[in-house]
Amino acid sequence: SEIIDRGMALHKLIRLITLSLGGEGYLNFMGNEFGHPEWIDFPREGNNWSYHYCRRQWSLVDDENLRYRELGDFDKAIDFLRQKGQKLAAKRAERDANEGVVLAKANGSFGAVIMVNCETDFVANNADFVAFTQSILDNAIANKFTAKDDVLNMAIDGRKVADLLTDQIAKIGEKIDLAHYEAIEGVAVSAYIHPGNRMASVVALSKEGFQEIGHNLAMQVVAMRPVALDETSVAPEVIEKELEVYRAQIREEGKPENMVEKIAEGKLNKFFKESTLLSQEYTREAKVSVEEHLRKIDKDLTISSF
Repeated sequence: SEIIDRGMALHKLIRLITLSLGGEGYLNFMGNEFGHPEWIDFPREGNNWSYHYCRRQWSLVDDENLRYRELGDFDKAIDFLRQKGQKLAAKRAERDANEGVVLAKANGSFGAVIMVNCETDFVANNADFVAFTQSILDNAIANKFTAKDDVLNMAIDGRKVADLLTDQIAKIGEKIDLAHYEAIEGVAVSAYIHPGNRMASVVALSKEGFQEIGHNLAMQVVAMRPVALDETSVAPEVIEKELEVYRAQIREEGKPENMVEKIAEGKLNKFFKESTLLSQEYTREAKVSVEEHLRKIDKDLTISSF
């Protein structure tokens, strides 16, 4: 009948929509033999593979006299498309994904930055792709995950983020990758996203009640790109690399060998001043460091992490 035809068409439409949105479509819309549609929850990982909520016998799908077989064939076709998406993901794995979306979010004492990469800026600028990235970040912060692997294994609507990324590859046709995820905790965390969703940061302050300052400092992190909070937190390998560069420059300039180390140390101190957040000149107050600016506001106020 026309009613059953419409019910089956709705079922197929919903299945296609859920696939295109990166979901698995656990709830399936089917019409019974009397033309009355109903929701059926098939066995799946999310309900521990239970048949408890199935309202139909599985044998109905195999009955040649019923049109359920057509819906079963359609679902098999959907599964084929998802498997094809996994194969496409494997083929795309070696390709470069140099575009993407970078977002940040803070929720009181917790904040995180996420980067989901793609191949083209067309995809990176797509509102659906940005919303997809935002949904991962929102759920990661709600769970207070601090590691990238935890985010990849995190479930959204019953499916792992790693699988949702594969679905995006099938949908978009580009390599999609969770490139970075970093989280911090502190007394008061602020976030900043630079227009265009290409750069973002989070900053943790040692005291509450300074949201505007926190936001401005997060902007400074994006603008000035400090490598560490202060001199003591700069990684030893970064220091040694800088010194190697300075020594080579000094020798090329023809300076005496006995002066090389002293001049290199001077250049390193300049590096600390320009490249560590607390020592940098505050972008909103000339000739005043970030640390000095914070002490002017409150002697106990400082940055705990970024």
